[in-house]
Amino acid sequence: MTADEFLAPISRDIWEQKYRLKRTDGAIDQSLDDTFWRVAKAAASVEDGGKDAEDGWAQAFHSAMAGLAFLPAGRILAGAAAGRNVTLFNCFVLGTISDDLGAIFDSAKQAALTMQAGGGIGHDFSTLRPRGAAVRGVAATASGPVSFMDVWDAMCRTLMSAGQRRGAMMATLRCDHPDIMEFITAKSDPARLRNFNLSVLVTDAFIAAIKADAPWPLIFEEKIYSTVSARALWQAIAQSNYDYAEPGVVFIDRVNAVNNLAYCETIYATNPCGEQPLPPYGACLLGSINLARLIDKPFTARATLDEARLRGTVAVAVRMLDNVIDISNYPLSEQRAEAVSKRRIGLGVTGLADALIFLNLAYNTQSARNLAKNWMHIIQDTAYRTSAALAAEKGAFPLYDETSFLNRPNVRALSKSTRALIAQNGLRNGCLTSIAPTGTISLLAGNVSSGIEPVFDFRYQRRIKTQSGSREEIVEDYAHARYRQMYAMPPPSGGAWVTATDLKPLDHLLMQAAVQPYVDSAISKTINCPASIDPAEFENLYLQAYDLGLKGCTLFRPNEITGSILSQLTSDTESMANEGVIRSVSARPENPLERPAMPPAEKPFGPTSTTSDTPSVSQNQTIPDPVSPVSQTGFRMEGSCRICLNCGHSHCS
Repeated sequence: MTADEFLAPISRDIWEQKYRLKRTDGAIDQSLDDTFWRVAKAAASVEDGGKDAEDGWAQAFHSAMAGLAFLPAGRILAGAAAGRNVTLFNCFVLGTISDDLGAIFDSAKQAALTMQAGGGIGHDFSTLRPRGAAVRGVAATASGPVSFMDVWDAMCRTLMSAGQRRGAMMATLRCDHPDIMEFITAKSDPARLRNFNLSVLVTDAFIAAIKADAPWPLIFEEKIYSTVSARALWQAIAQSNYDYAEPGVVFIDRVNAVNNLAYCETIYATNPCGEQPLPPYGACLLGSINLARLIDKPFTARATLDEARLRGTVAVAVRMLDNVIDISNYPLSEQRAEAVSKRRIGLGVTGLADALIFLNLAYNTQSARNLAKNWMHIIQDTAYRTSAALAAEKGAFPLYDETSFLNRPNVRALSKSTRALIAQNGLRNGCLTSIAPTGTISLLAGNVSSGIEPVFDFRYQRRIKTQSGSREEIVEDYAHARYRQMYAMPPPSGGAWVTATDLKPLDHLLMQAAVQPYVDSAISKTINCPASIDPAEFENLYLQAYDLGLKGCTLFRPNEITGSILSQLTSDTESMANEGVIRSVSARPENPLERPAMPPAEKPFGPTSTTSDTPSVSQNQTIPDPVSPVSQTGFRMEGSCRICLNCGHSHCS
């Protein structure tokens, strides 16, 4: 195998470190193609119809991956047919924690077993009594939920010291829990709860109280412990995020109101990155359609996304992910029962920003949002139609109830013909779409832009972890590298070539809102804000997210608490890169293992206006400084994850 089989040097690094199957007696995967075949054959092994059927579907699954149009999540790539006791699911939410010491530590054990198998977990700690509450029968008082989160955090560190992958955990707490202030300020200590992301479960009633500037009771088991100003509590949540990037918010009533499966479950937590709100013991696996690989004639006036290929890729991806449910290991029997009874999958997208650049569309324009909306609509419709066809072939998910399901808001919004197909056949999968941050698999695909995020920087210096420590490497965005390869010159400034620092915070929110109606789970997305943003404006972004219909919101403002994995290029490294001393990305045809000659490049688009058509948040809207968003503080957000190293989506995972 040679480096030329990869779209970028870092793609090979990611494959070697994360996805190449190795055993003590040598490597099993001799090439990236071997990895794709290993996964494809494993997924096809549960197909009925004998060897011919298995071989046919293995070929289809392999083709989708080999062209890099479909990227299964990292747990699937690393674990399928690996002969290891690992799970192929990225996303778990653990069971309800009973307010009892034995049950609490039973839950911690279940969390440890799940992370040991490679899963990221979410936990709702709202069920634990507040600090100072009486503990019946032992003449003592409770230490509160945040103290037990320290236990989880220590457990996670212990697993890491024993050689496990870094754990990823999400902790949620209701906005009316008496310990909410301790929860939202817990990570002001830079050494505390570093293996957790935190999110407040925000209810519709709380939002109404904020807008009315009403009092807000803090309650546990129907006892009011204190009453605070709803607006003051909201401001405290925003100030904590402003100061140290925690907590995020989940609009939990909306999550449950539109959940396809609300007739048979209630959700209280999400996976670590936030794209999968799940019930107790809920599990979901992930995969992404790489939009950047579906653009024909990039950078030209004839550039377009191949919608027929998009539909075909989605259909193959849905079937493959459905099969993975049946071949995966599950750390807990409760997780297996939950996964099999509802057959959730989370099919999303990556490479959105690069696809828009190929079409000469700036991320922060209405035209870009309209296209993103249309593409996600196609993905949703195709996914549901494919799942209905699978139900006819293999059976609907066991908890499918026709009347209840067809009356759910997401399902009612589907086209008439798609609803008719579901009514006729049932549906194979209870939920189908979700948008994850996709950091590592995006790097595997040549460093395409992650999820629905904008490009963070077109070239940057990244710290790569190695067995002996770490090293620095220049990394280049896929679209930027493709342009240089096709036209032998750097791309023009301005126009479609915008990065996260060129965007207003509202630009991010509007893109998330554009695609949310076509995502039945949730979206992991970071709303990048400049360090100089006014605190009141920062606070208002949360309310705008709620008013735009989002299910959650993660804001990131550079601060002194968080760390760094990316940095700006120095003048020396930039010069070396320009001179070719440092390797850069080279474009490849759709199948990286077949390299026909590239036709002569057409004349590219020239620079156009960089003006956003996004309305300002206020007359005093602050535009981010034109520097790398990560170099301002040395920290890179990845979707809703802050260095999420264990759920397969971080550039450091």
